[in-house]
Amino acid sequence: MGVTYKDYYKILGVPRDASQEDIQKAFKKLAKKYHPDMNPGNKDAEEKFKEINEAYEVLKDPEKRKKYDLLGANWEHGQNFEPPPGFENVRFHFRTGGGEGQGFGEFSDFFDLLFGNLFAHSDPGFKKNRRVRYSTDPFSDSSTFYGNEFTNQQNQGNVDTEAIIELTLEEAYRGGKKTITLSDGMSSKVLTVNIPPGVSEGSKIRLSGQGQVGPLGSKGDLYLKVKLLPHHLFKVKGNDLILDLPVTPWEAALGSKVSVPTLDGRIELKIPPGTSSGQKLRIKGKGLGRGTKKGDFYVRIQIKVPKNLSPREKELYEELKNVSNFNPRNF
Repeated sequence: MGVTYKDYYKILGVPRDASQEDIQKAFKKLAKKYHPDMNPGNKDAEEKFKEINEAYEVLKDPEKRKKYDLLGANWEHGQNFEPPPGFENVRFHFRTGGGEGQGFGEFSDFFDLLFGNLFAHSDPGFKKNRRVRYSTDPFSDSSTFYGNEFTNQQNQGNVDTEAIIELTLEEAYRGGKKTITLSDGMSSKVLTVNIPPGVSEGSKIRLSGQGQVGPLGSKGDLYLKVKLLPHHLFKVKGNDLILDLPVTPWEAALGSKVSVPTLDGRIELKIPPGTSSGQKLRIKGKGLGRGTKKGDFYVRIQIKVPKNLSPREKELYEELKNVSNFNPRNF
């Protein structure tokens, strides 16, 4: 079984002494040109996009690039590399988090780069653990997983794979379709994922048959673990959403109706008279989750006092001070 050497510099159209900045520029230009969203139904463009991702995954990392460059001027001898007799029985063991491989020291990633999963599928005892790194595709609404950074688990001959998928609160709340690209450094595939409405932090989306090929030839499942991105307005606590709402002293004291943003659009919220700062007003069923686990939406009142008073405002506050018997410090 041969492993064909690929000239990653040629794929990205850069010289072998190209700077990291030049490599990044070349990748972005080509990725935008060949992205599946820009070439719907074009299989050649899809394969080119996968090849570009594969090349960039190696060349953007100084350590991976250094090991790749070890082939040097003799790179042509890497074409259709055939392992020596008995080599197929060699096992590669990798430690979690990119540690050294047994017997190969600092070159473990180099062998992994050359041979990919060559031996994993023929060895029922093989198990590889890698961290997952996720990044957003800079040219569309799709997302990309890069590198040999999946966590694989064998179950009855299958190899299940887990990766992180980052979602905005809007995506998690509403659900819908999202395009992602998975790459293990040697190959890539584009998937369309159906995000169920209301998914919360840590929940998993199962894609049947999209995992690694197991030692018995069957495919495992891919599990996408949800990570919620920070929101500029809303905080997340479990399945509940919290909004800090600034109100004026008179709105809190007298009561009022205030326009409040939610993930379903703006609503009119009634603030009861005598509402205190820090008090929470609940809107039931407007959080994350589904069914009986559906969370709520909380509006947390924050009374704000004007810093610069006009002469008339100051006069009114002085009058209020003189006529009011209210004392918040009953201790």
